Amino acid sequence: MELILAIVGSLLMIICVMVSVAFLTLLERKVLGYIQIRKGPNKVGLMGIPQPFCDAVKLFTKEQTYPLVSNYISYYFSPIFSLFLSLSLWMCMPYLVSLYSFNLGVLFFLCCTSLGAYTVMIAGWSSNSNYALLGGLRSVAQTISYEVSLILILLSFVFLIGSFNLYEFYFYQKYMWFIFISFPLALIWFVSSLAETNRTPFDFAEGESELVSGFNVEYSSGGFALIFLSEYSSILFMSMLFSLVFLGGMIDSLFFFMSLVFISFLFIWVRGTLPRFRYDKLMYLAWKCFLPLSLNYIMFFIGIYLFLF
Repeated sequence: MELILAIVGSLLMIICVMVSVAFLTLLERKVLGYIQIRKGPNKVGLMGIPQPFCDAVKLFTKEQTYPLVSNYISYYFSPIFSLFLSLSLWMCMPYLVSLYSFNLGVLFFLCCTSLGAYTVMIAGWSSNSNYALLGGLRSVAQTISYEVSLILILLSFVFLIGSFNLYEFYFYQKYMWFIFISFPLALIWFVSSLAETNRTPFDFAEGESELVSGFNVEYSSGGFALIFLSEYSSILFMSMLFSLVFLGGMIDSLFFFMSLVFISFLFIWVRGTLPRFRYDKLMYLAWKCFLPLSLNYIMFFIGIYLFLF
């Protein structure tokens, strides 16, 4: 009975994530439209609300093309695997009804996000296009650079609460949110999330000006849609994790979901405001700025832990 409940709960959650991804794309197009003083999608239905579903139908009914010189199997399966990884990330979301009681939820999150770099790399390599390969290589180098500081930030909180379980973030922030005691870490986490999900100003994997469209340049119809879905699903997940780790993580309240939407909106706002970073500056930021700061914080938290216990 428990297994059936877990499977049904997982399916419901995946459906909800996919619907929210659809409306996140609509929100992005609307917000970017108003930032650039124009209307977003407004023709389909009432104020363009069914637009994401029309896009999905259009993409999935188009003919699937593939380059003759591509490595077909890896080219075909990397978008599917990419979406599978970004959806399996949601399994470690701490439900209050204990859908999956992850005692090592933090480790599960780190494993899944680390695997995400491989899907982009294989998608870029298997197309046998120089532009796609360069986009994939850039993305892998960028992801590796930022994951180090992401892991150190999470580890510092793991030392502080003494557990890998994501439930504990909820219990430990009943009286004071972590954003108040570690505001610089929250800013670093947000910027690293932008880099982790390949968003502006760190979207080097899909630099239109020099790489046509980056690692997904040879993808069309369903494959492109799956890559798109996995990117937006991981944006939502990183927003959820930010709310959980820094903003109290009150999963049983409306505020949690409002803060999740607000942080997703911040992702879009940054895209509409900032230009793309230069690549060497990105590496400088990751290794010379974020890494020392997160290392200092982890030493500080270890010191607090040793002093108290």
